[in-house]
Amino acid sequence: MGENEMSVFGVPEAEEEVYRHFLRNPGTRADDLDVLLRSRPGEARAGIARLQELGLLLAEDAERRIFPADPEVALARLVDVRLHALHQELQRVTRSWHVIDGLRAEQEARTPPPQGVEQLEGLTQIRNRINDLAFFARDEILSVEPYTRLSEENIARSRPLDLRCLRRGVRIRNVVSSAALQDPPTAAYLRELAEHGAAIRVTADTTERLLVYDRRAALVPLDPRDTSRGALLAHRSGLVSNVISLFERIWDQADELSRAGDGTESGEDAAAVRPSGIERRVLVSMCTVGKDEAGARKLGVSVRTYRRHVADLMQTLGAASRAQAALLARERGWI
Repeated sequence: MGENEMSVFGVPEAEEEVYRHFLRNPGTRADDLDVLLRSRPGEARAGIARLQELGLLLAEDAERRIFPADPEVALARLVDVRLHALHQELQRVTRSWHVIDGLRAEQEARTPPPQGVEQLEGLTQIRNRINDLAFFARDEILSVEPYTRLSEENIARSRPLDLRCLRRGVRIRNVVSSAALQDPPTAAYLRELAEHGAAIRVTADTTERLLVYDRRAALVPLDPRDTSRGALLAHRSGLVSNVISLFERIWDQADELSRAGDGTESGEDAAAVRPSGIERRVLVSMCTVGKDEAGARKLGVSVRTYRRHVADLMQTLGAASRAQAALLARERGWI
């Protein structure tokens, strides 16, 4: 150890010097310590008493000699004591979020909360605002992100914020493109978030990009195809409610991450893959609705998208007609 390295355990430098002395000279008498350390009368005795409380020194024997506790055992105990204190402090901090409500109420009494729509320009400004919104989120974060992969830089930047939110009990619901599961680092990151409590679904049919924080603020890009053009941030308005409704519709039609493949199935494994949420709804619609237009309207998708799903399902099932596709889907237990 270097000088005063034990301060992290609550042992000041003077007491550390006493403990080191006994490590070098076990069996020293307490009465002799003031002379040996050239300390003021009684100062060494006070340090000994404190070190005995911490378990670093053993009680005096019959001959009034004092011996040091084994460093490994003694410091392991101090580590436990220190970690317990830090844990209690952390609990006090995390239970203090109610303070924000009082502070916010005072702020809003003088300055009304933002209303309407704010335009953000440039990726830097957007990222900074996302970081702020995520950092202060308290209840829930909703997102739809149709990326096909995340770079290592994106994952490294997002992981601390996402895990911090989950540790604080913020609920995360995220819909991503099923194509993202074909990229191993991205798929691994998504499953890591799921293991920590995030609810993640996948879909093959969405181009929307949106973020909602605590149902108070919603962020959408000016151009979903080019996020660098800027974004709109809506605050506490009907726009936020509409964005939430759009999210819930996409969420309902998406499939659970745990049931999604990684895009590498083939042969018999491919036959065992079950349909996604939207595909199951299309199958049901094929059995109950006559016209494609009515089916598409019922599912909230375009007729073109609806027909593409029908064609894909027929190909997957190896069906020559819609009626045969419905029959094969029933046989497989898909509907």
